[in-house]
Amino acid sequence: MRRKIATGLLALLTVLPACGQSRNFQIGQWMDIQNSILKELNQYYVDTLPVEKMKRAAIDAMLQQLDPYTVYVPEEETEDFNFQINKVYGGIGAVIYKREGEPVYINEPYTASPCLKSGMECGDQILKIDGTDTTPLDAQACSNMMKGTPGSEVEFLVKKVHSSDTLLVKVKREKIHLPDIEYCGMLDAETGYILQSGFTEGVGAQVRDCVTALKRRGMKKLVYDLRGNGGGLMMEAVEIVSVFVPKGSLVVSSKGRGGKTVQSYHTSKDPVDVNLPLVVLVDGGSASASEIVSGALQDLDRATIMGTRTFGKGLVQSIRPVPYGGQLKVTVAKYYTPSGRCVQAIDYSNRKPDGSVGHIPDSLTHEFKTLKGRTVRDGGGITPDIEIPYTMPDEIVYSLVLGGIVNNYALHYKLNHPSIAPASEFEFTEFEDFVEYARPLLKEESQGKLDSLDWKQLKPFVEEEIIVRYYQQAAGVECQMRYDEQLKEALKQTPVV
Repeated sequence: MRRKIATGLLALLTVLPACGQSRNFQIGQWMDIQNSILKELNQYYVDTLPVEKMKRAAIDAMLQQLDPYTVYVPEEETEDFNFQINKVYGGIGAVIYKREGEPVYINEPYTASPCLKSGMECGDQILKIDGTDTTPLDAQACSNMMKGTPGSEVEFLVKKVHSSDTLLVKVKREKIHLPDIEYCGMLDAETGYILQSGFTEGVGAQVRDCVTALKRRGMKKLVYDLRGNGGGLMMEAVEIVSVFVPKGSLVVSSKGRGGKTVQSYHTSKDPVDVNLPLVVLVDGGSASASEIVSGALQDLDRATIMGTRTFGKGLVQSIRPVPYGGQLKVTVAKYYTPSGRCVQAIDYSNRKPDGSVGHIPDSLTHEFKTLKGRTVRDGGGITPDIEIPYTMPDEIVYSLVLGGIVNNYALHYKLNHPSIAPASEFEFTEFEDFVEYARPLLKEESQGKLDSLDWKQLKPFVEEEIIVRYYQQAAGVECQMRYDEQLKEALKQTPVV
């Protein structure tokens, strides 16, 4: 049997160079054919070639054969792309809302933003930006005029929301970094809570600071919430794990093409607390760096993972420069948790005849062992130690929230209510007003569903958005927590590690 295996390996080694030559030949052939077709089209096609459209369509179609994370970003889109990665821009720090034929509204100012510092608030209308009338502009044009180099000034002609006074407001732009830590506080005398929405640069240090600050406030256990967190920078994930485990612990490893390039990432800083009882909340929206953190803490038996199974993105991307100022975000490796498992749930390398891809079935996953010998599996995200189901809202509620109707209604409410009760006491009861507002904004086939709307499902979303308009984002998170059944259940559970 050993001789047969050795013979098979020798045959494989003999074949590999030929495969490489074949692939290089195919790429050269493809480039020759493509160049020839472009020359023929340029010379003989009856109309002028839409070169820009053809170029982008060809590149996108090529990359679509790989995975959804390998994408081309032309020079003109790099600013938006960098914002998606870093969540940083120069501006006034507010979400705006624009209706056709009207000036632009301040919809949601960020906490401690230049917008709030200048005295502007949700519902204020910006009539002019640096002397330019905003009425004929679209939202993107208004946004572009508000952005600029930190330290520079922009002047607004503002109509105040309730007094209707008109005044000139000068705002000094700042570097706006949308926070990854949306909430850090105490749920009770002993339980700390951190809600994190991303993994941009510096968030590891922020988590470290949050844990340290909460311990000073008497924290004896921590709920670390990564639900809906789509990930970001791998090294920030390593930094976060270092807060809770001994220095030198393996967090994640990555393997490139064919598993040849192996890199291992260990914690390099002293922990804050290696014994603090820790619950990590995850769901189907927890991906990438969220899975690195939750997977490492699970494999090292350092935390109890609760919630629902994570997304299953076990791929690593790198940003590569391409000619003419563009960038290529390309998948370069797969990552593996300390036990050796890869959480990637979809096999993009083996497509079906129709081009679609499928999830890796549970029957094809493998068992791995945590530090203390517990069994965990690969190939399907991170499976929680304690499953806490989430009840999806009805379709009509889903449409109202994701369609932006609830968000825009909150601005409508602010325009008609100068003040509301304190955030901890506010309760939304004007359901008929909401229905009247929402009905014309829905497609005809969905309008009838408003009459049978389950208000218990929708009410938390409406209350949160309204509260944010008056008391900013942290108050909105506190509103979420009042209705968060998964969080309440997690607090009842006994950790398994």
